[in-house]
Amino acid sequence: MNLIVLPGDGIGPEITDATLLVLEHVTRALSLDLTWDVQEIGLASLRRVGTTLPPSVLDACRRADGVILGPVSTADYPARDTGGINVSAELRIQLDLFANVRPSRTREGLRHWGRTPMDLVIVRENTEGFYADRNMHSGSGELMPTPDLALSIRKISAAASSRIARAAFELAATRRRHVTAVHKSNVLGVTEGLFLREVRQVARTYPDISYDEQLVDSMAALLVRDAARFDVIVTTNMFGDILSDEASELSGSLGLAASINAGDRHCMAQAQHGSAPDIHGQNKANPTSLISPRPSWLGRRHTNDNYTAADASSRRRLTRCCRSPACARSTSAVRSARRRSRRSCVKKSTSMEFAEYRLHGGGRLTRTRCHVPSDQPRSTVPPRLSPPPLSASAW
Repeated sequence: MNLIVLPGDGIGPEITDATLLVLEHVTRALSLDLTWDVQEIGLASLRRVGTTLPPSVLDACRRADGVILGPVSTADYPARDTGGINVSAELRIQLDLFANVRPSRTREGLRHWGRTPMDLVIVRENTEGFYADRNMHSGSGELMPTPDLALSIRKISAAASSRIARAAFELAATRRRHVTAVHKSNVLGVTEGLFLREVRQVARTYPDISYDEQLVDSMAALLVRDAARFDVIVTTNMFGDILSDEASELSGSLGLAASINAGDRHCMAQAQHGSAPDIHGQNKANPTSLISPRPSWLGRRHTNDNYTAADASSRRRLTRCCRSPACARSTSAVRSARRRSRRSCVKKSTSMEFAEYRLHGGGRLTRTRCHVPSDQPRSTVPPRLSPPPLSASAW
């Protein structure tokens, strides 16, 4: 089984290296028949061959069993006709990755920012909506008839709405059996009406799964006030993009936010956050968001129980890490030092607690330096902690 690994831009190569290190341990410990090829994309590829996504890389992704995509600096790319292809969007379109599955959950031992615990999954339609690069057969979904008038076209189809609804209900059947559809039908009556029509039709075929609906603005408030009431949330592209970022930050940090893009034949794992160029090369980036996407989908598609076992093992290890006193003491000390240095604990959401640990060859886990500014007195540096060694068999 082969994966294509695309490190991306900014902190992408850093968190991709950490992800592959974990993947090596999991593969060895559970005897997985897993290999991967690293391919160049993004700004590095643009400089070398004139495009951010070479055709040979896209072909390799089509042939692979899965793709791991690091963050990309899309805002820094030139126009598409000069080689600046949005890699994430293009792969979603070309591989028909219609379901963007984004889990958010609070973890014992890590602070969260909502009023209740959270364990939910947002299932976001990935191929249409208000996104101008994927809702037209030819040309852009945005246009300017005059210099002072800009229009944006929203695409909602019955077929796409139905299949994302079915993906959400199938997921809910493996969880707490509750689906919530998020919409704005009081304003966008036609497009949201079509979306809700298809979701309701699918809901009737799953009578043992509870179903309700929420307006997107009330959902944004409820994620803060009462996220515990939700299980699986299904919604359109833009609403899902915004709400999943909110949910991830409330549950701890975007640095912990995993994301899977799945279709009928292909799947792509990626971090939910961006490329964070401001902390690139500083060894601060948290790789958890790219490590976390579950390998169990490979097991379901290829009838291999070892991948489901790898999924369960990685979840247990992450939970134990979050609960460990060493992790809690370290993160508290780092926060304290950064507050005293008048810097935010988290300059970017991708710089979070797990950045204080590093997994080495042989399964050894050590804490890295705390990145206290050099002009601070030594008394602000947290004391060195010695977390327990992590053996490869633990994965």
